[in-house]
Amino acid sequence: MAGALTGPQEVLDRLTATLRDARAMPLSASCVVNRAEVLAMLDELRARLPEALGHAEQVLDGRAAVVEGGQREAEQVVARAQVERDRLLGRTEVLREAEAEAAKIIEDAVATAALTRAEADDYTDARLANFEVVLHRLLEAVERGRQALPGAQVLEALRSADADDSPLPG
Repeated sequence: MAGALTGPQEVLDRLTATLRDARAMPLSASCVVNRAEVLAMLDELRARLPEALGHAEQVLDGRAAVVEGGQREAEQVVARAQVERDRLLGRTEVLREAEAEAAKIIEDAVATAALTRAEADDYTDARLANFEVVLHRLLEAVERGRQALPGAQVLEALRSADADDSPLPG
């Protein structure tokens, strides 16, 4: 914009210099200037101003277009950022739901394992108790069978005799 107003600025500088250098009237703030010279400078200024103002308007219009373009670009960036934010938030929510589901599955698996272990322990205990009863009966049957043998009575008598005999004091 300064380049466009250089022409009018030059004319204004010359006009100011002309008035400053003009001969002062004694006892007055007035001065004597060459009317034709000042009028010529004013005409030159009038001729240059429309061109300078047109250039200034073009610069302002260009500035407005740049500002408008910047605003559009900023709005697009904000819109893209909002879409990305929504995508990330959605991803975070999906992750949170997946973690909650995984925790529930693990909790269910631990509970199922504990129940299965308790059932297996109960089953094993019942089978061992049953086996103990069967073994006890079998042992009793073996004992009765041994007692029924004819030689078993002789052996039993010998055992009782050995238990009754005490060693002789020496």
